[in-house]
Amino acid sequence: MKLCLAAAAGLALTMAACAPSTSSPQSAPSGGGAKTGTLKVWLFDEPNRAPKEKVVKEAIAEFTAAHPGAKVDLQYLAVETRAERFKGAFNDPASAPDVVEYGNTDLPEYAAAGGLADVGPVVSTWSEGAGLTADAKATVTYQGTLLGVPWYLGVRALYYRTDVFGSLNLKPPTSIAELTSDARTIHSRKPDLFGIAVGGQYTYAAMPFVWDAGGDITSIDSAQSRAGLKAYTDLIAPDNCPPQNCADLTGGKTVDLFASGKAAMGILGNFNRAAVDAGAARGRYAVVPLPGRKPGSIAPAFAGGNNLGIMKNSQRPALAADFLTLLAGRKYQAAMYDAMGNLPTLKTAGDAVAARDPFLKPFLDTIAAGTRFVPLNPGWGKVDAGAVLPDMIEKVATGRATVDQATSEAAKQIKADLG
Repeated sequence: MKLCLAAAAGLALTMAACAPSTSSPQSAPSGGGAKTGTLKVWLFDEPNRAPKEKVVKEAIAEFTAAHPGAKVDLQYLAVETRAERFKGAFNDPASAPDVVEYGNTDLPEYAAAGGLADVGPVVSTWSEGAGLTADAKATVTYQGTLLGVPWYLGVRALYYRTDVFGSLNLKPPTSIAELTSDARTIHSRKPDLFGIAVGGQYTYAAMPFVWDAGGDITSIDSAQSRAGLKAYTDLIAPDNCPPQNCADLTGGKTVDLFASGKAAMGILGNFNRAAVDAGAARGRYAVVPLPGRKPGSIAPAFAGGNNLGIMKNSQRPALAADFLTLLAGRKYQAAMYDAMGNLPTLKTAGDAVAARDPFLKPFLDTIAAGTRFVPLNPGWGKVDAGAVLPDMIEKVATGRATVDQATSEAAKQIKADLG
């Protein structure tokens, strides 16, 4: 599952409204609990669960073989209804699982509820823990406390049509200026194609432009943020991706446009590969990192993905730590990539799969260049559920507001929601 902010919005609101008032996250009990008995594990369900289930079954078999007397009670949670399950676990320690999978955008709400244990001591003694990058760990750190291990990441890069670029003697862009010029050239020479598909409702395509310009979500009305937003919305124009076609494009619709052969470029994720290969663009595209303003630079991408954590109320925290580090380790991260296309967070696992699949290189290069994340604030769910950022982008794209007007309005709402 590729958990995005839109999917997290419902949970964010539920948690903000219903989470009990508890203490801050705690470390696992010093005794570690029993090393036998039943370990309760919650993982997210998938539209096609079989590949994930196969990998997890292998991990459980290895775990139980190494822990005589231990069993694993595994439940797959529907993403849409996970809010109530987690809320119940936070309120009722007796029903709480030991190990959980959760989206990294769920972190602020879960941290505020005090439901997750500090796994910093676990990771510090884990032989593979040093392979986690600082950016990956940042997506699971709240107020200096490590509340899980990043299991996989998802980042976006620039897909482009090799046949179109070849026919027009164009090279893959190495800067935003080149990308903009190429997009306009393509649409001019091939009016049936959008140069690059960009959407007013596609926040994670727009934010790299803002971050690259030195802006951020919490300073969306700064001069830097406005410059980045202008660079992005300038592409939603008649000479590339006309507003009547593109102002309301979501990320999913953008993937569809590129996959169906109607756009020469698109800002898509490593997790969109299967969708592209199922469309008309199959065999006629390549991927490079999304460039920044400076030639040769890489724009920061949003680091989406899922984490594995230990519940604060776990009765078997030491056993939970053993299972978590096994499932999050190099062996099973690589297996999950083969099964699901999930991008590893451990450098060793990433290097291993990249050696077998060159497709990953631009995404790993993007991660290495530095990624960004949403504000780690319990109020982020309100910002996301209120569609503050996509509404801001769409207003500029449709001409209903200037960049300055739209960002000023958005900044006021973000400040209020984040408290």
